[in-house]
Amino acid sequence: MTSCSDSDEGAEKPNKNQKKKRRKGEKHVSFPPDEQIVSGFAEHRNTTRKVDSCLTLTEVMAAYEQSCSRHQVQPRAHILQQLQQGVCVGGSVKCLDLKGERLDHRSCEALEAVLKSLHFDFINLQAAQLEENGASSLLDMILYYESTTHLDISDNSSMGTSCWRALAHLIKQSVRLSRLDVSNVPLVDYPAQSLSKALLTSRLTVLHLHNAQLSGMPLYTLVGALKSNKALRELHLTNNLLNSYQDALHLGDLLRYNTTLQTLELSNNALADAGLEELCDGLRRQTAGLKVLLLRNNQITAKGMVHLAEALPALKVLQVLDLGENLLGNEGIQVIREPLMVNCSVLQLSLAQANISCEGAVALAEFLAESRQIQRLDLRQNEVKVGGLMALCLALRINHSLASLDLDHIPLQEQDEFLMETQTRLRSEITRHCLANVSRSHLAMETCETLPAEADERADSAATA
Repeated sequence: MTSCSDSDEGAEKPNKNQKKKRRKGEKHVSFPPDEQIVSGFAEHRNTTRKVDSCLTLTEVMAAYEQSCSRHQVQPRAHILQQLQQGVCVGGSVKCLDLKGERLDHRSCEALEAVLKSLHFDFINLQAAQLEENGASSLLDMILYYESTTHLDISDNSSMGTSCWRALAHLIKQSVRLSRLDVSNVPLVDYPAQSLSKALLTSRLTVLHLHNAQLSGMPLYTLVGALKSNKALRELHLTNNLLNSYQDALHLGDLLRYNTTLQTLELSNNALADAGLEELCDGLRRQTAGLKVLLLRNNQITAKGMVHLAEALPALKVLQVLDLGENLLGNEGIQVIREPLMVNCSVLQLSLAQANISCEGAVALAEFLAESRQIQRLDLRQNEVKVGGLMALCLALRINHSLASLDLDHIPLQEQDEFLMETQTRLRSEITRHCLANVSRSHLAMETCETLPAEADERADSAATA
């Protein structure tokens, strides 16, 4: 595969009659005539490949084995097995799984026979021990042939400058790549700058950057690019040690300026109460955009609920809020009880492992009795016993929207057998109420779909008369 990722724009062109010895391992770059470059690039950039032009998987296997022979490497049994067991539909195959395969330069070059013949929904290069030249060449191929919609290059911490340059080029230029995973890879200095610059014009819609050491300047650089990004819909940033000071301030700025991002996952960080204040300030500016905010395990306490209580009544688009594994306690639930009643957007609320007991469950039951839109409430891993369950059960006799109330599969231990039996009965009743709400919701949807058709029929009858 011809690779231009490492070429220098200002490099002096050698005389075509001049003979030059190539060092071992150095890439040889040669270009066909201009008209062939243009036609070839247009052919491979076309993502609507016809079925007639698709080789059979048996033919692709044979081509791969021949390519391995040319590059003097052994064909990977795992790759041959995937091709043998795969299903080719219109030139597309579900997955090319190269996780854990050690891909040196020649092994990557041999893969061109596969990448130029098939499209993949997912190419997994996780922990593939990618070498510098091999990685950049492989990424160039994936771009040139538009080989995949989802690429995972996580756990490749040895990627060098040329590899990051090739990845940035892929992000900027690909018309097919929609999801990228670069987790467990330090995104500091050049990698952070390269990725951020590429995101200014990319078509990516989903980006996973878990455990990427993004705290501080790398996050500032990333947010600077995403403020003006109009394509990204999901950003996942778990386990990045994001703090409640500069990092939370940058994330608040992201929410103030970006109105296309729909999912922001910040679980397993250290944003704390002060960080939640910054996020809530940005959330209030969201008139369109963010629908899912995941803040599980962020050292948030009841004090942080004061900031959320101020923001909840103003939120118009946020639909999913996860506050699980934070020490909210009953006090925190009391703080957000009335604001939740006023809020008209939140459909799913997760409070799993939030240090809630029966007192907090009673407050949530009061919210449920008033709510007309909440669809799911997660209360797993909390100390909600008979008193709380009774309040929730009574609320569900009034509430007609809640479709799922998540409780622990194994009931909590009560003092005596009567209370255990009561708890079992209440849990069963809660399940019945939720199922009734689901049925009621489906019936309402069917009615809404039927009524317009009936109205059209009546209009046609009136016109005929």
